[in-house]
Amino acid sequence: MVLNYLSVKDISLLSMASKTISGRLINYISSSSASRRLLLQDFHQELPARREGASILEHYRALGLLLKRCTLLLPTRDRLKYVHKVLSGVSCFKLNGCASPLHCLGLQCYGVFLQILTAGWDELECHRVFNFLWELSNLARKVQTVVSSKPGSARRLELRIRLFCRGVLLSPGSRRSDSAFWLTRILKPWPMVNQARLLYIIFGPVSSRDGHVVWQKMIEGPTDETSLKGLADAIKLLYGTEAREWTADDVISLVDELSEEVTEILSPPRSEVVPQEWLMENNARLLLLSGNSICFTFMASKAVNGRAVELARLMVFMVLVCEKDLYCMDWAVKMMHKVCKVFSTPWERNNFLQCLENSFARMLMDMLQAVLAGERDEEDSSFLNLFHLMNAQANFHKEILYLAMGSTSSTS
Repeated sequence: MVLNYLSVKDISLLSMASKTISGRLINYISSSSASRRLLLQDFHQELPARREGASILEHYRALGLLLKRCTLLLPTRDRLKYVHKVLSGVSCFKLNGCASPLHCLGLQCYGVFLQILTAGWDELECHRVFNFLWELSNLARKVQTVVSSKPGSARRLELRIRLFCRGVLLSPGSRRSDSAFWLTRILKPWPMVNQARLLYIIFGPVSSRDGHVVWQKMIEGPTDETSLKGLADAIKLLYGTEAREWTADDVISLVDELSEEVTEILSPPRSEVVPQEWLMENNARLLLLSGNSICFTFMASKAVNGRAVELARLMVFMVLVCEKDLYCMDWAVKMMHKVCKVFSTPWERNNFLQCLENSFARMLMDMLQAVLAGERDEEDSSFLNLFHLMNAQANFHKEILYLAMGSTSSTS
């Protein structure tokens, strides 16, 4: 009766009074009357319900701390079993439990609950948490289904996996080291091609209408920064010092795989598989958003592997993206200068520079031909593309001239 008058925070403080009281609280929390009071389930309101001056997310954060304190003396396995027993009646905490997942705060509440519960746990304990959740939700089989199927053929399951991973395991507000740990656990069990597919499912662009992953976005036309930000942030996370299990080569291979493998789309109405590659402009934009280190490492790997033509074409699109998205063009010149130093011989460097100018000329001729052929749409994109590329080339070469003339002046 007394406990029914106490807030979650007060019960949480009380749990630290003694082992005996903590044991009593464990029994109380498991009771049906406590479950009705503690396990709020108004997840579908436009504005989260307010209780005791806190939102429902804050309520589950406090509840996570309560269960953390109550189960402090239990082994990890028993703690997880007890937590599962307490939360098992909340259908919106399950992968397929909610009928309206896009308008539900359930998985986010579960995420903040787990974030508080596991804060400070060592890596081995967190491994057990991940394995427990993975088995409980049967995620291994579900992920196997989406990564082995053609993109978009299991759209609802893709959406469920995306929401569960983002809401529960990669809870917003988590520390970078925690996010890197959970994302590593999600991706590492799978081959590189499946890692790329899974990364796109979790962080790729989605439809504003139904929330489903949009697989055609990267191949149908240039996309905006908003559509690529999630992928870029995930790549930066894996490349950072927090993700100890990932090497630079691993991340570069993942980025390469991302644009080459995940775009086999289903072509209606016959549902034939049509292999497609990302537009090079979208590749360039993703690299720019991923940061200088990743961008240079990716380009340097192509230089080392003798892929000068491909590297030159990518450099042209980097210049184009700088022009379109209003980045400083001297960044592109400095990046090219840095990449040129990777080549082991003057001939390789000069060959790359020749390929770069050839790529500019070829793209300009292709775009000019499209304009002359009258290929126009509502936005007159053919003419706009030509306009942007000509300005990009002019500004790029202007920065090169500045750099060259500056070097000449300093040496004379």
